[in-house]
This record gives sequence, structure tokens and C-alpha cells, in this order.
Amino acid sequence: MEENSNIKIGITHGDINGIGYEVILKMLDDNRILELCTPIIYGSAKIASFYRKALGMPQQQLNQIKDASEARDGVINIINVVGEDCKVEPGQNTREAGSAAFAALEKAVTDVRGDKLDAIVTAPINKDNIQSELFTFPGHTEYLEASVGGKALMVLFNRDVRVALVTTHLPISKISENITAERIVEKLKIFRDSLRSDFAIVRPRIAVLALNPHAGENGLLGTEEQEVIIPAIKTAQEQGVSCYGPYAADGFFGSGQFKHFDGILAMYHDQGLAPFKTMAMDSGVNFTAGLPIVRTSPDHGTGYDIAGQGKASEQSMREALYAAIDIARNRERHNEMTANPLRRQYFDKSKDNVVLDLTKE
Repeated sequence: MEENSNIKIGITHGDINGIGYEVILKMLDDNRILELCTPIIYGSAKIASFYRKALGMPQQQLNQIKDASEARDGVINIINVVGEDCKVEPGQNTREAGSAAFAALEKAVTDVRGDKLDAIVTAPINKDNIQSELFTFPGHTEYLEASVGGKALMVLFNRDVRVALVTTHLPISKISENITAERIVEKLKIFRDSLRSDFAIVRPRIAVLALNPHAGENGLLGTEEQEVIIPAIKTAQEQGVSCYGPYAADGFFGSGQFKHFDGILAMYHDQGLAPFKTMAMDSGVNFTAGLPIVRTSPDHGTGYDIAGQGKASEQSMREALYAAIDIARNRERHNEMTANPLRRQYFDKSKDNVVLDLTKE
């Protein structure tokens, strides 16, 4: 990817009965997007046309292609991944919608793995109807980790805050047993590395949230802080991670203390995402860190209750697209700068023109 070249962004249509097409089409109606990237929708030209008519949007020419390599700059490209007879039922949870969502995701992931795309932006899926013999995962994050390798870390962010999660899609009853020192240290290191390479923060500071109310009150309200979280923070610090805590989650967000950190590691899904979405519902982005590919998504769901009604905001989808472009650029620069580090050398002043290479000692 050259600095002045258009970045190819694959956009999956998500659940076809949700607000995916509405937010995608609204976003791409801004022609300035085409100056920033070459968008490729993985979906259906027929379904796109259906939603344009249903929403009263002007028709826009879609360049139908069979392969990402055929994508043209300056236009909206689309790869048809479902058949002409695919049934659209706005607001309905159907297996056919789940199959269509998986078809788009599978094709886009194949292409980004094959270096045909620089990043992917995924519209929301329904985690229930997408389940099949081929998709047995709680969500996008887990599927991507299994498909492309790496250690996935869910990060939700906007311009003011970045929240990562130790555990993601787990029942509340299973959270405590999955909070281990090893997992916390692993997530902290992935988060630190992502803040450096993907967000261009040289020395990131990470806050770690407690699991229990009031950070356990010295064991009165729970022992996970003393037995697991504090030892994990100390271990991560010894391994070069600038992390601090554990902080009681309610006071941490309520007092505005989060503003003093580059990232926040929450112990479980709603602990981190409930305050985040309260602050950033229309501007939030879901990013999967720790993978060899770049993937972002809006931070909202399928929106069945407003599907096909023209009420959905495209702002989060737009922010997800911008973020995918920025992260792809940042990661490329970081990789270039760290690809060939200078060897440690010094000059022996007692000898002329002699350089000793300390890396061989």
C-alpha cells in the first residue's frame, strides 16, 4: 500500500434485515469517501437497490465486480455474495439473513487474507441467526481470531476514550472463573502493542479496572483484585507495560479519570461498554486488535426495531471506515519504522574507524 494510493476497504453487509444497508448506503452517499478509499461492498446489488427504494434514497450506480482485484477507484464497487432469490424482511430475525451475513463475512475475510483488501469494515450481524455448521462463534471477534490467527482483543473507541476487554461474550456467571492473571497480562500486552502500532501512541498508559464493586474493599466484596488483578498488573509492569490500577469502574468513569489514560482494560463486556456507549453511541468504533488484518465495525447492533424506516444514523459506520483507513496507515508506517532496527554500535576511541557490533556478544 503506497502512501498516495487509494486504500481498498471491504464492507460486509451484515444482517440484511437490519440497518446494515441503510448505514452503508448513507455513508457512501458522501462522495468525499471515494477520495479516501476504494470501497467494495460484499453483499447484493439487488438488496442495495431494494433499500434505496424503501428509504426513498436516490439511485446510485454500483460497479458490480466478481473479484476485489477488479475494483475501480472513484466508484462504489460491489461483489454479489448471495443469490437473486435471497429474501429481505426488514426487522425480522431469519436464518436466511444469517446465511447472507456469513457469506459476505467469509468472502471478505478470504480476500483480506489474500492481500486483496487493506482492511474490512463489518456491518452488524445477529449472533443467533448466523449460527451454522460453519459459524459456531459468539461473534465477529472470535470468528476472526480463528480465521486469520493472532490473539484477538476487542477494543471500543472514539476520539476521547479506548476501552478493551479481558472477556467478551460470556454469561455473567462465567466471568470470574475466566479472569486469570495470565489472561490479563496477555490482554495488556496486546493492548499496549496495538496502541503503539495502530494508534501511533509511543508510550501508552493503560488503566485496569477492578472486577468487584469498590475494587473489592480489601477482600470484603471479593478477592479477585488481591489474588488475580493486582499480581497481573505487577507482572505486566515488569514486562514493560505502563499499566495502573485496579480502579473501581463506577468512580473511574464518573469522575472523568478515564481522560488521563490512553487505554482502559475492563474485565467484562458490559463493565466497559455500558459507560462507553453512553458517551459515544453515535461515534464509537469496534476494532479487533491483535490480528494480522485490520477490522473495524460500528459499535451498534442490527437495529431491527428501526430497520427500513430511514431512522438509523450512519455516523458510527462512517467513523468505523475512517478508523480502518487510519489504522491501516498507522500500522504500515509502524511496520516500516520497525522492520530494520539499527544495530547497537559504539566507536572505540582508542582505534581508528573501528565499529564494534554489540548484538553479536
